[in-house]
Amino acid sequence: MSSEPPLHRKQCRRYDEPWQAHYLTFSCFRRQPFFKARFSPGWFVEILHSAREEGLFDLWAYVIMPEHVHLVILPAEGQTISGILRRLKRPMTTRVLAWVRANQPSFLERMTEHRPSGQTHHRFWQTGGGYDRNLRSAEEIHEKIKYVHLNPLRRGLVSRLEDWPWSSYRAWELGVDEPVRLDRESVPILVN
Repeated sequence: MSSEPPLHRKQCRRYDEPWQAHYLTFSCFRRQPFFKARFSPGWFVEILHSAREEGLFDLWAYVIMPEHVHLVILPAEGQTISGILRRLKRPMTTRVLAWVRANQPSFLERMTEHRPSGQTHHRFWQTGGGYDRNLRSAEEIHEKIKYVHLNPLRRGLVSRLEDWPWSSYRAWELGVDEPVRLDRESVPILVN
């Protein structure tokens, strides 16, 4: 009999309430800076763009940090956060693993999870659902959009927000909807 305690995964409670926005945060496996790699941020942006184009959600803000992602979204009617996260995470993992196996197999060890059962899995994302917060007011939504955009500056990754390429900040400030179009028209108006 094993002397190690059983692994328990903290279950993320999700409240898929119609017409409520969500602030999501999900991290790379063991919070490693997988998004510092040359291709991975661009690949995630492509996947985010594709999921948005499929009509799974309205995208209001995003930032890709070296080891995690923040999103502010409004799920489309009938969509769940769990389903949206699967749509974003699975293709990313598949793409990264294919590239690593073909081009840098020694990196696989950094992506390997050894389970007590003896099984091993390769992961891009941290297990579990990440952080999910329902946003119920225009004030909360605008506060989270600002929080998301300030991340690179707070971390000292840039001295000007517009210099971080993996954020929707420039879309909000300059109207540049690249590399992913935002759905600014559906964001509730902040009344002072």
